[in-house]
Order: sequence, then structure tokens, then C-alpha cells
Amino acid sequence: MRSLSALVALGMIHSVSAQAGSWGQCGGSSYTGPTTCQSGWSCVYLNEWFSHCEPVTTTLTTSSSTTTSAVTTTKSTSTTTTAPTSPGSTAFPKVDGLKFNINGETKYFAGTNAYWLPFLTNNADVDSVFKHLQQTGLKVLRTWGFNDVNTIPGSGTVYFQLHDKSSGTSTINTGADGLQRLDYVVSTAEKYGIKLIIPFVNNWNDYGGMNAYINVYGGSKAEWYTSAKIQGVYQAYIKAVVSRYKDSPAIFAWELANEARCQGCDTDVIYNWVKKTAAYIKSLDSNHMVTTGEEGMGLTTGSDNSYPYTTYEGNDFAKHISIPEIDFGTFHLYVSDWGISNNSWGNDWIKSHAAACKAAGKPCLFEEYGIKDNHCSDSVTWQATSLATTGMGGDMFWQYGEQLSSGASPNDHYTIYYGSSDWQCGVANHVGAI
Repeated sequence: MRSLSALVALGMIHSVSAQAGSWGQCGGSSYTGPTTCQSGWSCVYLNEWFSHCEPVTTTLTTSSSTTTSAVTTTKSTSTTTTAPTSPGSTAFPKVDGLKFNINGETKYFAGTNAYWLPFLTNNADVDSVFKHLQQTGLKVLRTWGFNDVNTIPGSGTVYFQLHDKSSGTSTINTGADGLQRLDYVVSTAEKYGIKLIIPFVNNWNDYGGMNAYINVYGGSKAEWYTSAKIQGVYQAYIKAVVSRYKDSPAIFAWELANEARCQGCDTDVIYNWVKKTAAYIKSLDSNHMVTTGEEGMGLTTGSDNSYPYTTYEGNDFAKHISIPEIDFGTFHLYVSDWGISNNSWGNDWIKSHAAACKAAGKPCLFEEYGIKDNHCSDSVTWQATSLATTGMGGDMFWQYGEQLSSGASPNDHYTIYYGSSDWQCGVANHVGAI
């Protein structure tokens, strides 16, 4: 829940600010706000549209702040915290041939998705999720590293970044209802030896997405990828998040976006953005892997010319995994949502991507998959196909579910709840086979 002091500070932003706050904007074309930073922070140029305040030294693993970081001063403090790590969990995950290596073990790994985890406000719920993941043998968890809003939500609602249309500026929330919630997820993952995939923005409007940027800075979805202003804000957010966790062994990989699309665009639009952004992340953090978070669309290998294989959404899977800074490929599978009536079609989809990854010399991660309200039939076959196919390094079902203190976690009809009748056939048996 937001502290009273944070609310007061936000209310005073425009009346008392003489300096930009932590990660706040401090320069750029047409910018008229403060151009100096609070003590211990310096104004760093990103591009002609955006400069922001960065710590003079950035050695922290996780950080906490008493207030929300803004583009103007909010009287915040920052402290360094280091979570306990479990034995053998201090090495950074990496690629090893066509498989992944975690804690010195090279093999095929199973995992899952729980996008909602950083938005929980009860620490006990977060602990419970990681405890059950560890007990089950699921090693990798993908969860949202973004939560963009255009207006400040009500008290107690978590958000990570405010894009304010009235001021034309963006604010990174490092408060108790902001990135400190992600801090707790990362520190708890360290404790239980679970590895995290963290994407930085959503293609879809859920939790703000790219449209939250467009609503403030203008342009179209296609222009989101090419706008210097938008990319400056996006990179500033990336830098703020990466700086918090770049020394954490809990990070499996940084991910550019969830399911980036650019309908009708030339594939160079997303390709150039992937290439530029991946190189930028690697310049900030050479310890962790980087991947795209794409659905795997735009693939000639094994193509039957159906919609997912085409470049209609502006993607070229093989082209993306050829980028040196992209460590492995990701693809998703939702037959009904893509207009595919035959569930077994998914087996060839898996094999096609595995072949493309093998040709690139990098592993593929089957990052999202599921069948609505049917968790123990064809999706189980997909798991077996993925496990048996050369070029595949792991899979992560969509999505994990659990009974929390506030009730059941989100159920989108793909959810498999821990301990449910579907858990054994849909999850436990697969982990056992690995």
C-alpha cells in the first residue's frame, strides 16, 4: 500500500521541484523540467529526446525507496539490500550448446508463467508460489517486469511506470507499490533457486503496454519501434530495472517485450529494434542472457503458409535469432487463438522452430503454450514433442495458478492450479519425465 509520505510527495512535485529525482528525466528536446539531479545522481544523455538521472555508482542488486521516483524531486532515499541465496545458485544461467545451464547443470528445463506475481502485496503469497515451484521442480518463471499506467491508480494498487499525458513525462515508481514489489520477487527467487525471465513492455494493452507510451508521446504502434522519444523513455526504464538486478543470479534472461507485433510492417522494423535494444541491454549487463519474447511468427522452415508462419505481424523468427546479442529463441503456441482447428498442428510448429534454432546454433525455449480448459490432452503431447526434439532447451506452460490469501490467482482458462486434478497430468508428469 502506498505510504502517506509518498502521496504527499507526489502532490508537491510541481511546487517544490528544483531537481529531477531518481531515474527522472533531466533533459531532451522540448523538455522544460529540472535539468539537475538530486545528490548522488547525475544527468546522463540517452538521445536528443531524453536524458535522465542515474546513480553515480550502480552496484546494488536490489533497492528500496520511501517514495515514488519522478521526473522531478520526490525526496527519496535508496538502500542496498542483498537477499540470501540458496547453495549452488550464485552462478548466472547461460546457454550451453542447444541447452541451458543452470547452476552448472546442462539439460532441458521446465518452467511456467505467472505474470501477476509482482503485483501481489502479500509477501506470504509470493513465498508460497516460489516454495511450490521449488517443490515441483519447475526451474524457470516468467513474470511481468512492466506495469505502465497513464494515471496514478488508487492506493494499494501496484504500478511501475507512469506516463503522464498532462506533463508529457514519465515517472518510474520505485516506491513500496512500485518496483519494490519486483524487488521482493527477485529476492525470493534467489532464496528458492528459481530463475526469472523479465520482459520490459507489453505489446498488448494489459498493464499499459506500448499504447501507454503512445497515449503520451503520440505516434502509431508501428512508430513505437522507431520513435526516438519513445525509445528513450523505454531504454531509461530498461536501465532502471537492469541496474537493480544485474548482479542477481535469479535472473535467467532479460526480455525485450511480450509478443512484439507490428501488423503489416516490413520485418526490418522489429528486427532493427531487436538488434538495437538487445545490444543496449548487453552494454548494461553482460552477465545475463537476452531474448525477444516473440511468438515465433514469420518462419519459412516447415511452413504450411498458415497465418502463424507468415510475416503478417512483422516478425521474422530466424532473422531475430541470428542477432548475436540474442542468446536464444522464444516461441508461443495458441491454436484456437490463431484460428488453427487441429491441435496436433502444434507438434510441427515446435519442430519447425527447433530446426531454425539448431541451424542458428542456439536453443529454443517453448515459452508459452496451453489449450483452454483442457490441460491433459494435446498440450501434454506438445510437451513430449518439445522434450524429444533437438534444438529445444525447455518449455514453460501458460500459466501457473495458486490459491492465494486474496483468493484464486487469475484464471484465463489456460491456468493450471497447483494441487488440482490437472496438475499431475499437466505438470508433475512432465517434470518427472525430464
